[in-house]
Amino acid sequence: MTNGTAADVRLIEVYTSVQGESTWVGLPCVFVRFAGCNLRCTWCDSVFTFTGGTREPIDAVVDKVLATGIPLVEVTGGEPLVHRSAAPLMQALLDRGLTVLLETSGSRDISVVPAAVHVILDLKPPDSGEERANLWSNVPLLRKKDEVKFVIASRRDYEWSRDVTREHQLDQKVGSVLFSPAWGLVDPQALVDWILADRLPVRFQVQMHKYVWPPEQRGV
Repeated sequence: MTNGTAADVRLIEVYTSVQGESTWVGLPCVFVRFAGCNLRCTWCDSVFTFTGGTREPIDAVVDKVLATGIPLVEVTGGEPLVHRSAAPLMQALLDRGLTVLLETSGSRDISVVPAAVHVILDLKPPDSGEERANLWSNVPLLRKKDEVKFVIASRRDYEWSRDVTREHQLDQKVGSVLFSPAWGLVDPQALVDWILADRLPVRFQVQMHKYVWPPEQRGV
């Protein structure tokens, strides 16, 4: 599944907010949200991205981002890397002096991502329904500037994520390993207790934007 051309972007929205996740949490950020995704995670909170969207030239998208005056931008989705335009867009944003984050599911090859981009790679535990989609060849491509995120919906998901973190020594490979409770499915305190009991070198996080605004609100 690859969409569009390298010259245009199929967008759902461009909006400003504060970063709600990752080690960049709390910072003002511009979000460029692509339409389309090759996965169907059971707990997905962005189902609205699966269809629709409007096509815009890369230059027009860059102009929208620059007009905000915010130097941090996240390319997200959906899944950005199903689009031929994702890498050229990220390079164009970098060329304008912006700091670029990429949120990607881990199911698409990240070797196409420009080197200066900060990759946030979401590995999919079993209860996501998409464990089979993890592209393990991405793991050796990760760098210290990157982050790995696990969205955890159950104790089983936690144990799987713990074991993957240890097996691949992710805490030594990337800048941060993020364990995030799936909204409404895992008690955040329980997840903290599990992490502490296993002395895992990971960072607990919640989706901060869902505490600031109503959890279902878009554009935040």
